[in-house]
Amino acid sequence: MNKIKDLDKLYQYKQIALKHPILTDLFLEVTSRCNARCEHCGSRCGDIDVFDEIKSDDLKRTLFSISIHYQAENIFLNITGGEPLVRKDLFSIMDYAVKLGFHWGMTSNGMLISDEILDQMQKTNMETISISLDGLKETHEKFRNVQGCFDKIITNIQKLQNIKSIKIVQVTTVANKRNINELEDLYQLMKQLNIKSWRVVNVDPIGRAKDNQNILLNKEDYQYLFNFIKEKRNENIIDVEYGCSHYLDIPLENEIRSHYFYCPTGINIASILSNGDISVCPNVERRKDLIQGNIKVDNFVNVWENKYKQFRSLERARGKNCYKCYKWKYCLGDSFHTFDYQNKIPMFCINEILENK
Repeated sequence: MNKIKDLDKLYQYKQIALKHPILTDLFLEVTSRCNARCEHCGSRCGDIDVFDEIKSDDLKRTLFSISIHYQAENIFLNITGGEPLVRKDLFSIMDYAVKLGFHWGMTSNGMLISDEILDQMQKTNMETISISLDGLKETHEKFRNVQGCFDKIITNIQKLQNIKSIKIVQVTTVANKRNINELEDLYQLMKQLNIKSWRVVNVDPIGRAKDNQNILLNKEDYQYLFNFIKEKRNENIIDVEYGCSHYLDIPLENEIRSHYFYCPTGINIASILSNGDISVCPNVERRKDLIQGNIKVDNFVNVWENKYKQFRSLERARGKNCYKCYKWKYCLGDSFHTFDYQNKIPMFCINEILENK
């Protein structure tokens, strides 16, 4: 899909994919506990009491079932949270998953990484990791609400690059009002750290960001952000790429990332949330009508093959304001995680912001 460079061919691909869903990415939200309180957190991790966190045995049973019905080596496990490293049994679960044939990677805030954990990453053949870095020292620590964490994260990024099993050490930065003017300095830091992959995404109006509207970007911010990414990509020193979240229209789609926008949630992507709920991308709103089941009582494979109906319709995210928009054919309502299910309308459209609509 990422090699398709013609929008009409991509539209045809989407139509086919909706009819023939294939699971390629499974997010395991192993916990909603977190040692940070990030101002943008889409799932408000750390704000709720953890009384029904999914047990290791339930996860292992589900992974075993998936490995019997599908080729485990073709499904990548994306470990997320909360902060995954707060789970003491994480590497036991991943060791079991790897023996079944799965490949895996992790998203982490990078604060809890120790030499012992680095050793466990190597032993369980962890292949990728994305570390969050949302500004220079003062900005990052304020944004994450954890004082004194920046220097340790930088040290851990350097250590991660020495782990042989890890193919990609990626840094992810959430561009917001607090750090938009620090992107150039962060780029220089990425070069110093010898980072090969830097993923820059915009803060979305979900989760805690709804309570912190002052960190959202405006038209001028987006213009600066996109020009910045375009400039750095042209330098071809670091693989700087805009995140996967939103449709940007031509020519931006070609200029600031290596693929056209496509939201495969429920088509190629599923998730098991921290309480066992079977869902799609973990950033999608956790409405009862969007949850497909729970691995404590449901068989994941049966759910994947027989449910997810609303995610596999061409009209799945077509809001009231989409019918007159010629771009809908290519964005299909943009990302599911920024769709307003209550009012049946996309609540976020970068193209509208850029066009002052």
